[in-house]
Amino acid sequence: MTEIPDDDPFHDCELGPEAVLGRRTFEDVLFTDGTETPVDVLTGETPAHSQATIEEAKEFAASIDTDTPQIALPASVETQIETQSKPYTAAAFFHFKATGSLERHRAYHAAYDSDAFTVDFEADYESGNLTITVDRASES
Repeated sequence: MTEIPDDDPFHDCELGPEAVLGRRTFEDVLFTDGTETPVDVLTGETPAHSQATIEEAKEFAASIDTDTPQIALPASVETQIETQSKPYTAAAFFHFKATGSLERHRAYHAAYDSDAFTVDFEADYESGNLTITVDRASES
């Protein structure tokens, strides 16, 4: 069995850097104007708490006080109803709800935290697509 050096940023990850290197687009994962919202069955209207714009969602995500850039993800209709919340929530740009798996989330997080990689992302709230690009630092 090969030993993994302590300085390997992926030592706690199920996936290695090959799984995240390059450019990948995750489709329909961001909050958009088309995000599903609840409708009051009596009035046919969307409750005020579930009405929001892309700008509000982007501002909310940007306002989160953390070193990791945040994106606005859609909140489920159930969550909006149960918590009387907006139709979006904020999460790290590599969150598993955006990247599709906890394993990929951990690998992107490891790359982001490592000086050995450069990680950039583009959040297109019009399409709902998130694009993440990972390169080795020596290549950028």
